[in-house]
Amino acid sequence: MLARVVVLLLLEWVSSPGAISNEVRIGVFGLFHPRQLTLQASRTETVVLQTKGQTFILEPDSGMTASFLISDGALLLDFGGRVFRTTEVHAAARNLGGVSFLLSVPGKVTRAYRGTLDIKTLNGEIVPIISMDLETAVASAVAAESGPDTPIEALKAQAVVARSYFVAGRGRHHDFDFCDLTHCQFLREPPPQDSQFMTVTRETRGIVLTFEEKPFAAMFSRSCGGHTRTPAEVGLPGSDYPYFSMLCDFCHKNPYRWTRKLSLQDAALLAKGESGRLAVDRRLGWNAVPSNNFTSHQEGEWVIVEGKGQGHGIGLCQRGAKAMAEEGSSFRQILNHYFPNTALVLVGEHDASRARNSGQSVFRP
Repeated sequence: MLARVVVLLLLEWVSSPGAISNEVRIGVFGLFHPRQLTLQASRTETVVLQTKGQTFILEPDSGMTASFLISDGALLLDFGGRVFRTTEVHAAARNLGGVSFLLSVPGKVTRAYRGTLDIKTLNGEIVPIISMDLETAVASAVAAESGPDTPIEALKAQAVVARSYFVAGRGRHHDFDFCDLTHCQFLREPPPQDSQFMTVTRETRGIVLTFEEKPFAAMFSRSCGGHTRTPAEVGLPGSDYPYFSMLCDFCHKNPYRWTRKLSLQDAALLAKGESGRLAVDRRLGWNAVPSNNFTSHQEGEWVIVEGKGQGHGIGLCQRGAKAMAEEGSSFRQILNHYFPNTALVLVGEHDASRARNSGQSVFRP
């Protein structure tokens, strides 16, 4: 049975119309552990910086930059050669809303973002936190997590999964909701408005996966190896949604196979399931052990690990979703296959008028 799309007027888990924000707070550049950052305005919008009662203006195309660095554990703001000691800087548009800007780790990376920006320090590093529109975050994650040859219907499924994760998985970090790494979801700069990633985000706007009338933080992996897995199978704690082990026909018939050689010490960590695999990946690189679906045998002082798939294998299989889309499946059929016993719930602006007329509250991400 296809996952049903319903209009959400009232859910018991909503305590008020403002229970869920339409913004997502994402900590970026964590991979680089920055001790220095630079901020520039875009070509079209003014950026207003505020800190400790002082205001600084970055005008479009002015060539002016604001630099941030850590000195003796404190955050320093260098603006036009004047240096100010502070604890936190907030950047936004003149109307205090979202704004487009360029953020850089000098010598390493420069990215364009849109939203409001908070810069603070944590454990000797500079932490930039962007509050961006939910749908912008969805499109950015879909672009970062998807291959260029992914069919539209598979991209739509990915957009729904990303949105569900952002809506239901908030608070994964102490100072912000999500990071931009695989710990949460890859996220880079927003794709162009005319890109397929923005298109699928608009065409699925407001749709989330729910189980027992509640959105849940849907998971996905690159390739399941033939069957998707449950959290318990890889040593992870349970979740609101009891993931099922589903046959993935394409990966079953055409598995992605891999072989690795590990030391006895590293191989011993794999007995801990997903946490052990990630520990090995942190030591040796993020493709050291591609999945939890493997067998192993010892050869002298080494352990040969042979496996199938990429990632934890829970939830949506991107490789299988691509194959299903290429064979004509819709994004609803794809999601219904990988997330059985769930419903697709459409929430958005057109629901609000119905809710007001009925006197009910409405979930609006």
